Amino acid sequence: MEIQKEKHPQIPLSMAAVVVALGVVYGDIGTSPLYVMKAIVEGNGGIESLSDSFIIGALSLVVWTVTLLTSIKYVLIAMQADNHGEGGIFSLYTLVHKRAKWLIVPAMVGGAALLADGILTPAVTVTTAVEGLRSIPFFEGLLGEGQGKILAITMTIISALFMIQRLGTKMIGKAFGPIMTFWFTFIGGLGLWQVFSNPTVLRAFNPMRGIELLLSEQNSAGFMILGSIFLATTGAEALYSDMGHVGKKNIYGSWPFVKAALLLNYFGQGAWLMQVKSNTALYHIEDFNPFFEMMPGGLRFFAVLLSTLAAIIASQALITGSYTLVSEAISLNLLPHLKIQYPSQTKGQMYIPLVNNILWASCMGVVFYFKTSIRMEAAYGLAITITMLMTTILMFEFLRLKNINIFVSLLMFVFFGTLETTFFISSATKFFHGGYVAILMGFILFVIMFVWHKGNKIESLQRLEYPMTDFISQFKKLKADDSLPVYANNLVFLTSNQNPASVDRDILYSILDKRPKRADVYWFINVAVTDEPYTQEYKVEDYGTDFCFKVQLRLGFKIEQRINVYLRQIIQEMMEEGRIKPQKQTYTIYHDKEIGDFYFVLVRKAISPESDLSIFSRFILSLKYNIKAWTGSPARWFGLENTNLVIEHVPLFLKARAASQLTRVD
Repeated sequence: MEIQKEKHPQIPLSMAAVVVALGVVYGDIGTSPLYVMKAIVEGNGGIESLSDSFIIGALSLVVWTVTLLTSIKYVLIAMQADNHGEGGIFSLYTLVHKRAKWLIVPAMVGGAALLADGILTPAVTVTTAVEGLRSIPFFEGLLGEGQGKILAITMTIISALFMIQRLGTKMIGKAFGPIMTFWFTFIGGLGLWQVFSNPTVLRAFNPMRGIELLLSEQNSAGFMILGSIFLATTGAEALYSDMGHVGKKNIYGSWPFVKAALLLNYFGQGAWLMQVKSNTALYHIEDFNPFFEMMPGGLRFFAVLLSTLAAIIASQALITGSYTLVSEAISLNLLPHLKIQYPSQTKGQMYIPLVNNILWASCMGVVFYFKTSIRMEAAYGLAITITMLMTTILMFEFLRLKNINIFVSLLMFVFFGTLETTFFISSATKFFHGGYVAILMGFILFVIMFVWHKGNKIESLQRLEYPMTDFISQFKKLKADDSLPVYANNLVFLTSNQNPASVDRDILYSILDKRPKRADVYWFINVAVTDEPYTQEYKVEDYGTDFCFKVQLRLGFKIEQRINVYLRQIIQEMMEEGRIKPQKQTYTIYHDKEIGDFYFVLVRKAISPESDLSIFSRFILSLKYNIKAWTGSPARWFGLENTNLVIEHVPLFLKARAASQLTRVD
């Protein structure tokens, strides 16, 4: 039998969906012109150190970085690895995880680094946009010296953004597409206007100009310039992750327009820099940013407002993407269960309060610690190079899974692996200038995932299972024992055991030994998370009875685990089929109520002094249980907040230590 399964066909190509894609997918990469050329100029010593060959070479590196990493790797290759239309590193992992157990490591490393990037993006983009106010003489006087007022405005915007998450973003989400469409048209037109004045900048399409720059003495940063160049493609991983929201066809349809607008703006900034590099009046501008400086004065205030809106949209995309990433990690048992809310009826929209609060506090910390966008850029980009490397590893396994020629697969792996390793090394030089913040955040997230995953493995080693048929007679006798009070009409145990024929020892001990629990019907519920994102199925084993059932809920990794709701539907269907007797209620405010009361029991492990564990295993389990206690009530994990719930703790015995013997003294 099945719970009605939601259909999720591929989202077709349409103009409306393309506009939505512009607002959902490209916020991160779409705001890169705000800071890429700024970082390149700053990293080379300022505008006074520039030459025409340096500018053209830097633009060439930007062009081919965006082309190779974003266009070829992600748009053309990675998007072929979709899991029923869904993308992202965890979706990719679910496709290849059966090939080798160790693949969980790159999945955890990449997921942790991507979450760290989600913390940095709002801080970098919003701060950069607000700093654009300094390019307007009127505001420069109001802002005064120092960064205090810039920080106040930035932190206010970011705080407001996180506060509205609990309300849902359905209404503002409808405006994202048209705003970003206008944004790309605006920056593309602005760049084209500058290119017309100096078309020689188009020589940057020649990849040799970029290679020459890497070896040129004019490039004071050497290969380390790639750390700034890489910022032009930081949104590529988010593009892949958001594939399920808009459909790959609409990304194919919108990416050419986005790429053209981005490159035109980069070329426009380069053309303007070639014309004004000798203007000494520009040498001492604080927070010099070619993106704003190349505009006519009357246009700058509008550009600051528009870029701030684009930065907010980019931040919103990363925030909602972080919710999705955490939700997928929970479903894969890489993170503890958290309370997930659905603030609107918009498909796929969720809100995770704990994650929202952690992201907000972390963003505030990043802004307050770094203070200026140029210092934040030192941390930005380093984490995402790690995610890209991990995606390349998983992509290689995917190509082998699809029986792609080994030489073609190796060529992809070696080429992109080498390219991304180069970017990682160049970005790693920023480690002591702020990159350590990104690495620290990613490392903490990885440790949490590792502890949770390893702790589950250790617990699974001590699981003992017994055939349920051996205990049916005891359950039947217990059910009919009038000397015991009825514990519940429906006694429900949640179990990780997927074998329909067996039940965990701990559950049997709870029912029969710890305190005999008399009930009309005994339910053993297992939730199996499927590789498909939207599966909603179930199957039942009844052991030839009408009072004892093992139910497996097969739910996709994007489906909310509302066990109480699903179980009531299952009971109703089984009553209609005559497999369960109606549970008539004498006392009730409802008419014709046929389903009785429920008691849900969660059996939890606890480390006891008698547990013969290694020091490492004891440490891992202690960390896991502390994390579990900090992340909230199990009732919220499974949608059981408003039910009768009992949590029973049982000792964890992998192997019991030999008990010391007492000697009687007369």
